[in-house]
Amino acid sequence: MSLSLNDILFYFLAGVAVLSALGVILQSNPIYCALSLALTMVSVAGLFASLSAWFVAGVQLIVYAGAVLVLFVMVLMLFDTKTEKRAFSKGIVSGFFKIVSAAMIFAIAGGAASMSGDARFSKLTGVVSATQSTKDLADLLFKKYLFSFEAMGALLLFIAIGAVALSRIQGGTHAD
Repeated sequence: MSLSLNDILFYFLAGVAVLSALGVILQSNPIYCALSLALTMVSVAGLFASLSAWFVAGVQLIVYAGAVLVLFVMVLMLFDTKTEKRAFSKGIVSGFFKIVSAAMIFAIAGGAASMSGDARFSKLTGVVSATQSTKDLADLLFKKYLFSFEAMGALLLFIAIGAVALSRIQGGTHAD
């Protein structure tokens, strides 16, 4: 069995995604966790691109690696990470919740893997072409909900400016 370049790229990106996801839950520094999360999201976008799902890969990069990660970093700017690390990283209760969370993730992944071979889930009904569904979404977003879309963009911008301003004021976590 010979592996093609696409197979090697897929396995490499899958390995990077799994290792960086482990870095998110195993590291105690929240900044390193956010960087590991960014690497996870970019590698997942690469996986979608290697499967020729270009729209999903683009949305993964723009929405998750862009917007969501910026939101996480803005929230981290508001906390004093040294104090928060001491308060939440150690202890029996914290360790218990970490173990329970990991067990739940593995249980969900195992259930999804066992259901993936089920014939009931393999048949698609009412399949619409990707181009048509993307066009319909764009028409709705930029015609019917244009004001809401622009208002949300402005709101996110104001939130980013406010987070930076709050972290820089006297007594803030990043004050000079």
